[in-house]
Order: sequence, then C-alpha cells, then structure tokens
Amino acid sequence: MSAQNGSTANGARPVAEPPRHDKKVITALRRFAMSITVFNILGYTWLGFEQPYLWPFIALATGYTVEIVLEMIGARVEHRAPRFRGGGAKGLMEFLLPAHITSLAMNMLIYVNDRLLVMIFGVMVAVGAKWILRAPVRGRLRHFMNPSNFGITVILLLFPWASIAPPYHFTEHIDGPLDWLIPLGIVMAGTMINAKLTGRMYLIMAWVGGFALQAVVRGVLLDVNILGGLATMTGVAFVLFTNYMITDPGTSPSKPGAQIAFGGGVALTYGVLTGMSIPYGIFFATAIVCLVRGGFLWSLHFSEQSRAKQEAATLAEAQAAVAQPGREVAPV
Repeated sequence: MSAQNGSTANGARPVAEPPRHDKKVITALRRFAMSITVFNILGYTWLGFEQPYLWPFIALATGYTVEIVLEMIGARVEHRAPRFRGGGAKGLMEFLLPAHITSLAMNMLIYVNDRLLVMIFGVMVAVGAKWILRAPVRGRLRHFMNPSNFGITVILLLFPWASIAPPYHFTEHIDGPLDWLIPLGIVMAGTMINAKLTGRMYLIMAWVGGFALQAVVRGVLLDVNILGGLATMTGVAFVLFTNYMITDPGTSPSKPGAQIAFGGGVALTYGVLTGMSIPYGIFFATAIVCLVRGGFLWSLHFSEQSRAKQEAATLAEAQAAVAQPGREVAPV
C-alpha cells in the first residue's frame, strides 16, 4: 500500500509520511516559538544581539520557504496532501512552527560576520536535513538530527572562520540583579514547558548532572579549573541550550531511560571533546549523539525486519507441512 493511507505492504517498511503533531507537542512548539520570538525582540532592542536587524526576517523567510517547498515535493512523491492545507491560517501557522523556531535559533546562535549567504545556507541545511536524515520511529520515518544544532555544526565545519554568537551578547547591556534574573526566568519558563508538555525532565537532569560530573572529572584528570567548568552552567547560553535545544521533542527520545542515556551521552561526549581542546564541543557533542541515535534506530528497524522475515518464512514452511502430510518442519 502507499504511504497515503499510513500502512505498508507487509508492515516491515516505515511509512514516509510525516505524522501530524499531537496537541501537547503543538502547544509546546507554540510556546517555544513565542519564547524565542520574544527573546529575539528583547535581544535586538535591549540585551545586545550583534547580528544585523534585518537578518532574523531573512532567516524566517528562508526557513518558511524551504519548509513549504520541501513539504510540497514530499507530498507529491508520497501521494498525499501537504500538511499545511486544510487547516486554514491556523493550520499553516502550526505547520511552520518548527521552521520558525529553527530559523530564529540559527540566526541567534551563529555568528558569520557580514556573510549573509552563509547564514541563509545554515538555515537551509537545518530545515532541509529533516527530509534527508530520517530514521524509522514507531513505523514512521522521522528526522533524528536536531535541526538548528545540525545547521550550526555544518557551518562550523565548512567555514572555519565562523563562530557561535558570543555568549556575552545575551546580557551585554544589562548588569546587577538582572544578570541573574534573566537566566532564572528562562529556567522557569523552560522547566514549565518541558515538565508539562515535552516530558523531557529526565533528559535535562541527566544532561545537567553529566555536565557537572564531566567538569569535575576533567579537573581531576587534566588539571583544569573545576570551578571554571562549572561556571559555564550559569550562563544564559547554557540555560538556553538546556531548555530549548537539547530537549527538542522531535529529535530526542521520550522514554525515561532513553532520555537519561541521551542527555548523559551528550555530556560525556562534550567532556571528551573539550578535554581534547576541540572548541564548540556542545554543538558537536549533540550532533554526534543524535547521529548515533539515528544509527541505532535504523539498526533496530533492520533487526525487526529480519526477524519478521524469519517468522514469515517459518510460518510459510509450517503451513506447507500441514498441506503436505509427512513433511517435517525444520526446527527454528
């Protein structure tokens, strides 16, 4: 059968059609989008964002365009209606929420000087990768690379002169108690979203605990300043990453045990990369763990597919033996 009716011929191959988000995920995406929009407005008017004022609008236009075009191509190939049709303006808005979040995050977190085309390229990679790097999850193909993190990683690898946005620009024009109140507000808002909607608190706890542990281990083994490693956790950049990037519901596991493995794995990989003096380890670590998870999902799919074929062959042999008395069935 085709992907249009949500099934496959033998139940072995994953359906290519991207599923619509449930209400909880839609609510979470809406709040993520509102939060990052407000933060960008405050960033450009008050906090000290250093990218040009026009760039977030260019990033949004790029992300929206790529998302809609690829959805139309995917719908045509998969013989289904585009997901943004049929719901009116609200349906279109909900469809574009992931692209909205990814585009603003890309422009906010990467710094490419005045190279506008590089920023546009990063947004295109981040949004477009969702259609290429996919793995089977509960019978459907879903993207497994964190979009904005992947776009940033690709830029850092392809353009060595690029860098992440300087962490100070999140609080460049403020001082005093606000230096603490802004991260506290982000933590509170992010915790509410992740606790009530995305259900990623196990992931957050594993990531934060693992990050603290790797700072101590690096201090003991490599004789680096432990307090310096721990102080990273007090910055706005770390708080944003913890509450709004690593917890992406589309590219992180949902089961508690898997969340702990995912968050702890990112912390462990970050510690190894940082111990090797590799910069931007937080983005590379997330990309590596997402890639490992994608490979694991594919291995599970092939294993289940192989087992299903073996069971089908055994059943067919048993049915043939019943139809032909006297024929022995080979032991499994």
